[in-house]
Amino acid sequence: MEHPLVVGTDGSDSAFRALDWAADEAARHGLPLRVVYASRWERFEGEVPPDGGERPSEQVLAESVVASAVDAARRRQAAVKVSGEVLATDAVTALLNEGLHATALILGCRGRGEIAGLLMGSVSLAVSARARCPVIVVRGDVAGLAGSHGRILLGVAHPAGETAAVRFAFHEAATRQCTLEAVCAWPLPVRDTTEAPLLAADARRYHEKQASALLDEALDEVARAYPAVRVRRVTVEGPAHKVLVHRSAAADLLVTGAQHRQGHFGLQLGRVAHTALCHATCPVAVVPQHA
Repeated sequence: MEHPLVVGTDGSDSAFRALDWAADEAARHGLPLRVVYASRWERFEGEVPPDGGERPSEQVLAESVVASAVDAARRRQAAVKVSGEVLATDAVTALLNEGLHATALILGCRGRGEIAGLLMGSVSLAVSARARCPVIVVRGDVAGLAGSHGRILLGVAHPAGETAAVRFAFHEAATRQCTLEAVCAWPLPVRDTTEAPLLAADARRYHEKQASALLDEALDEVARAYPAVRVRRVTVEGPAHKVLVHRSAAADLLVTGAQHRQGHFGLQLGRVAHTALCHATCPVAVVPQHA
């Protein structure tokens, strides 16, 4: 049984952009689409009333939002099997539970209750940091959302810890029949630590060669399983989080591995994923790596 794509909705403009993108993605991969709305109305308005009683206003709103979203997805992609459900819990818990049995979670970059000036919604960040399946946050400009660039962008930094992200990126490129651009950024150290300090040009060549070898290590095995995918391997000097955001302007999807770390507030994303989710100009897929 194939796991569905799960898209979270709350009736916001951002959520409807994510819904459109999710419907297209489900059609592209031949997967069912499940629309979920998380609401804790029971805590604030009591349990469901007996038959004939008036339903709480928040429950009515939630059911209306889901029904509208399901209808919109069916109209956009008639061939996709679409279902919807209101879940009586908080959004983060609901989405993390859904992610246990989903191919991927698809979210908008900001929710209905988010402050307009925020760069990124708190729910999307929390779910991206903790989900057990890939999380795709739909953001970016018109071209990036439309998928008109014909390019998947993959950030590579640690081959041994990014196999899942590499496979995800290749599969996406194969499905879309587009180019996969794999990027490894190498910031040049301020001071070389070898016994015989290298000249600046020699140092650049050394680090570029290391980055190229890292790309080969990360990509070669998976590339053999996807011989039809066109791969462009790019090594570039600069901080990875800035390089990927810059190159996202010419991509339809930016894929990065989840580098989770424990902090004062629980699991947190690494700098590259966090920056991409806040600033990329195309949708961003954060793919967890499991042992």
